[in-house]
Amino acid sequence: MRRRLVTVYVTLLVTACLALAVPLCVSIAARGTSDMLLDRINDTARFAGLAEPGVLTGDEGTLAGELAAYDQVYGIAAVVVDRDGSVVASSRPGLTLAELGPAGWPESDGQVPGPVRTALAGNRMGADTVVWPWQDGPLVVAEPIGRSGEVVGAAVTVSPTESLRRAMLLQWGVAWFVVTGLMLVGCAAAGPLTRWLLRPIDDLDEATRAVSGGSLDTRVCTAAGPEELRRLGESFNQMADTITSMLESQRTFVAYASHQVRNPLAALRLRVAGLSRHLGPEGMEDHRLALDEVDRLTRICDGLLTLARTEDPEHSMVWEDVREVVDDRVAAWSPIAERARAVLVGEGVSSVSVRCVEGTLDQALDVLIDNALKFGGRGVRISVRVNEPVIGPDGDGYLDVHVVDDGPGLPAGRLERATRPFWRDGGGGDGGSGLGLSIVVTLLELQGAELTLRSAPSHGIDARIRLPIHADRSSKSPALG
Repeated sequence: MRRRLVTVYVTLLVTACLALAVPLCVSIAARGTSDMLLDRINDTARFAGLAEPGVLTGDEGTLAGELAAYDQVYGIAAVVVDRDGSVVASSRPGLTLAELGPAGWPESDGQVPGPVRTALAGNRMGADTVVWPWQDGPLVVAEPIGRSGEVVGAAVTVSPTESLRRAMLLQWGVAWFVVTGLMLVGCAAAGPLTRWLLRPIDDLDEATRAVSGGSLDTRVCTAAGPEELRRLGESFNQMADTITSMLESQRTFVAYASHQVRNPLAALRLRVAGLSRHLGPEGMEDHRLALDEVDRLTRICDGLLTLARTEDPEHSMVWEDVREVVDDRVAAWSPIAERARAVLVGEGVSSVSVRCVEGTLDQALDVLIDNALKFGGRGVRISVRVNEPVIGPDGDGYLDVHVVDDGPGLPAGRLERATRPFWRDGGGGDGGSGLGLSIVVTLLELQGAELTLRSAPSHGIDARIRLPIHADRSSKSPALG
């Protein structure tokens, strides 16, 4: 943007300077020519008044002396001709019209040049002639000589223009020097001026990037720049304050709600644990599963607290065996799957450990298995598969965990919207809040993981959790088995 702004600025500056310089040079040339032309017209008109008797009688008399003295003082040749174009008197002996003007006189007709013919026709010379520095011809002025309304001859002066053109070039040089100086000063000021104009925009761009990256406390400095851009920066700061306040209120509510639920869960676990002495051997397994579910609810509350602290740069990371988590969740959901006449199996590699936020993987699997059971229909087959990890030469890589069902599935457009908050499928299955997948996505993002929903090869949904694997140079590498 800075380059485009400088280009536009310099272009306008050069155009404005040229628009100033060109008319100024034309005005200088026109003014210099006009001053000289008016002076020569007056002198030529005086010679025309003095020459009337001599033209009528054909006697030079004192006219030749006047012309010679004029030529000697000013260096300007002058002649008087009769109506036929014959020289009656001249400032130099034997001077002819052909010798006065440039070779090939413009608009010449035989021995009578065009300006002289114009004067002999009774027309006076206009003041619109302009001498330019690149022209090397003289300035020819012809005035008609008349008597009783009849043109009887013409007085002609031929003035050299070298001095006029030199003076004109000097003035043009001064004008172009000033204009060039203005352009150079303007171009030198282009950089600071552009930086001053764009500084608020640069600050706004940096602040926008910082806010989008999670630094919600970043604000734009509004002390410099044009007033319109300062107002834009102030509006951005107000918007950032509003968003920060809203997010803080949301986090506070989530943290408060999850914290308040933990106490009843702790009491519930104590009561469930106390039931063990009243159970026989056949109920101990169900009792263990119930305790595991209470523990899982506690971890969910902890996850909600973690979700409320998503602005914190550090999170509690632990090593977890992915296949062990998968087997636990399959075992926990198997009774529910049996009641729905569904098949739930765990597959894949036997053991692989990754470093992740505690409790996020089992929560993600719970949501995905729950959705598969709800919307897959009776008799659905659900496979939770742990793929072989993909590790690069530097020790970094990823591990994919798939939850695949052979239910009716969803069209591609609905799959893209399924992770949005409060989105619910309008088809069959039980209702829900539409928050499960969106919370899973948020929790996975805390550790750089991602959730992708796509159609299964035949039919159904393939939900893929991609967990990053980073080589831990300080403690241990990913454990594979």
